[in-house]
Amino acid sequence: MGRSRNKRSDDARGAARDASRGSRRGQASADAVVETVEGGLAELIPDRDRPRAWTLLIDGAPQSHVDLDDPTHLSFEYQRRLGHVIDLVAPPGKPVHAVHLGGGAFTLARYTAATRPRSTQQVVERDGALVQLVRRELPLDPNARIRVRSLDAREGLAKVPDGWADLVIADVFSGARTPAHLTSVEFLTDVRRTVKPGGLYAANLADGPPLAHLRGQIATAATVFPELALIADPTVLRGKRFGNAVLVASGHPLPLAELTRRAASDPHPARLEHGKQLTDFTGGALPVLDAAAVASPAPPASVFR
Repeated sequence: MGRSRNKRSDDARGAARDASRGSRRGQASADAVVETVEGGLAELIPDRDRPRAWTLLIDGAPQSHVDLDDPTHLSFEYQRRLGHVIDLVAPPGKPVHAVHLGGGAFTLARYTAATRPRSTQQVVERDGALVQLVRRELPLDPNARIRVRSLDAREGLAKVPDGWADLVIADVFSGARTPAHLTSVEFLTDVRRTVKPGGLYAANLADGPPLAHLRGQIATAATVFPELALIADPTVLRGKRFGNAVLVASGHPLPLAELTRRAASDPHPARLEHGKQLTDFTGGALPVLDAAAVASPAPPASVFR
């Protein structure tokens, strides 16, 4: 897997940003855990408002927030949007088969296990040292059916049987960028191979003006999946600032009405684009192939200030 780190979420302005600042200024609790992993310096910062909650940072950038007492609590905006997709992939409470490309602190795998007991999940996280740190300090529920593979995302995806997954979530960053080999038609073709006919694919994408990467990723997904939707803060969609967008794709019609309602009712409301509006948004961008793929753009230095 392209190492899952430095996820440039909109929540850099919220609790995760506060944790990052506290860490850099030496204000973090004495209970903070600091350890070098393959991706850089990992820090687990205690949440001052939740007794058994932690924010994971890599090189000062917020990765994940986990509440061990309440794994259904999703603090980051983009993770809440992915949580909506998890909620709608099947009837409430029904177990699913899920693949998570990008591990972090396993926040979304924990959420799936809590909201859909007896689900079977695979997490692909290349950074083996990070996996060991999270397993030791933020242990998974031993009853949860979560298997963690320390592999590159495409290598791990290749091991998933055809049509096995109800849901594939991609949230993979190397440094501050999505690796090039996870942005292509070839990559998404293998994703679709693993997804059941009625299953969903969801990806956390990060971009800023002029949104060339985001437009290209939509065009790329459109060559593989007939049904697409994009969820993002309106200011990001207008190219006013760098931020996250969640791309949702399927071979079958998406639950657009419910996704729209949930995105709009979030603490930080988001807009959902689909159909002709989404096609127009791509502005004629071309699909990305392996031979010409490049990593997503690095966020500006101001993102975490």
